Amino acid sequence: MKPRHKRFIAIGVGLGGLALAAGLVLSAFQKNLVFFFTPSQVVANEAPVGRSFRIGGMVEVNSVKRAADGVTVRFAVTDTAKTMLVEYRGPLPDLFREGKGVVAQGKLTESGVFQASEVLAKHDENYTPPEAAEAVKKARQATLVVPPEAARR
Repeated sequence: MKPRHKRFIAIGVGLGGLALAAGLVLSAFQKNLVFFFTPSQVVANEAPVGRSFRIGGMVEVNSVKRAADGVTVRFAVTDTAKTMLVEYRGPLPDLFREGKGVVAQGKLTESGVFQASEVLAKHDENYTPPEAAEAVKKARQATLVVPPEAARR
């Protein structure tokens, strides 16, 4: 075999190895990617089925119910337009309160309940994650009804 052919084979093997490594990195990245959805988007079936994602909004007032086991908590998350029931098993953050912002990570069950594996509470009254603020703003705009006489102007 000529040195030129050996060089082509070595370059081909090197490029094949790089392509394999890039494919493995992208695959791992895709599996660990977690998207954020609002209750309105989940109800509209925009959220992935069978994959982990985050849901965010406000904890609905008078919706927090603790199970008899003392560990399981059910509460409703709303974006002012739609509401989702969330079930979480474990200790809640100290800042978790009704009427306050929350982001939960988990999966949607067949019954439509969001089974959370992690719950994060908003740490400051002046801070809202940009995605959550934009989602709440869009949900409020979608629920506003423009009177016909105002639409004609």
